[in-house]
Amino acid sequence: MISDRVLKKLSQIVGLGNIITRSEELTEYASDGTNQTYMPDAVVFPESNEDISHILVLANRESFPVIPRGGGSGMSGGSLAVQGGLVLSMDRLSRILLIDQDNLLTKVEPGVITSRLQEEVEKVGLFYPPDPASADVSTIGGNVAECAGGLRGLKYGVTRDYVMGLTVVLPTGEIIKTGCDTIKGVAGYDLTRLIVGSEGTLGVICSITLRLIPKPAAKKTMAAFFTGMSDAVHTVSEVIREKIVPVTLEFLDRICIDCVRGHMDIDIPTGTAAMLLIEMDGDELLIAREAEMVRQICIRSGAIEVRTARGQEDAEKLWEARRDVSGALKRLRPGKVSQDVVVPRSSMPDLISFLEELGDRYALPIPAFGHAGDGNIHVNIMVDRDNPEEVGKVPVIVRELFSKVIELGGTITGEHGVGITKAPYMDMEFSRPALDLMSRVKNAFDPNGILNPGKILL
Repeated sequence: MISDRVLKKLSQIVGLGNIITRSEELTEYASDGTNQTYMPDAVVFPESNEDISHILVLANRESFPVIPRGGGSGMSGGSLAVQGGLVLSMDRLSRILLIDQDNLLTKVEPGVITSRLQEEVEKVGLFYPPDPASADVSTIGGNVAECAGGLRGLKYGVTRDYVMGLTVVLPTGEIIKTGCDTIKGVAGYDLTRLIVGSEGTLGVICSITLRLIPKPAAKKTMAAFFTGMSDAVHTVSEVIREKIVPVTLEFLDRICIDCVRGHMDIDIPTGTAAMLLIEMDGDELLIAREAEMVRQICIRSGAIEVRTARGQEDAEKLWEARRDVSGALKRLRPGKVSQDVVVPRSSMPDLISFLEELGDRYALPIPAFGHAGDGNIHVNIMVDRDNPEEVGKVPVIVRELFSKVIELGGTITGEHGVGITKAPYMDMEFSRPALDLMSRVKNAFDPNGILNPGKILL
């Protein structure tokens, strides 16, 4: 519990109107995309690096936890106050500081909403590719902290591939800059890459320099329908083998399709057991040629129908299934436990077969959808949370799933992060010496353990 004396000092740092302590107001900052709830003692809204520095110095002196928070859309509990303490909201640090068209970069504060940045840079013919599903609510700071992925990861990579430099307040209060504003730069250890994806455990990100690219001239969207899931996942490898790299290559299995059927503005062919959504961008003539090649590959691989959008409205209709699937799955069961595992593309058929067998064995629906192009599949364990028998199966299923994923050469999380939800399973993927090294890194940055405790490492 943070004392009234400390709360008074915090209000002096950020201003009396920029701290909340009433329980009804704190509730908004007590949960995230996991739907778990941990009530903080207070929330503050700093507006400068110096504010954050003063807060962290005070936290070290008074021994209370500080939890950085962006949009609160995370799926692993990374912004939850699991030990109480102070939530550090980035809402006031929300400026786009610079869009540099000559050097193809932008500088932003961490509270900038992802979709807003995308819209602003596209106005000047530039492009910020990382595109998490939460882009309309997630912040750039949160994206950097989690190393967010998204739909365009196959062609364009993930958030870390665009972060050139950071301004960071260390847990002990010092302000540092990492990286540089140039494409090349190899001086010293790469602290930028270390902090990206560290989930707010190594420092508080205060500003971000991001690489931009020219906006693609055109794009083309397609949907392919298959009667067998194995045909669909094999098609993914066939497309890549032909040296075609789509922007997105998304997969929906039979359970997902059955859930969204009837709630879409497109007809799904009878007998469809899997669906691929494919989007390409670039030069208009090139993508027209590649789209025809992809259509032929899909047909050779067993697609019963391939549709190509004739314009943006048609494309939106094709994407409707992918956008609606997460919510639609709750028609199966009210409870959903999602895991964002990744396997090599060549191992996807083995993973999909395993999921079917796992669902049959535990008598629970386990639908799968996601970014098939980069092997990142969202596995959803559907349960009735009022049924203790079903709920009790979840930890066993998760451990079996992670064991299989690691056996196939994959990882337990591709874009949601570790947070609190996957921390108990880290020793499945990493050796004890590797985990000990991570702990020593954490201790070097945060000797008093005040910054986002309880995340990643148990």
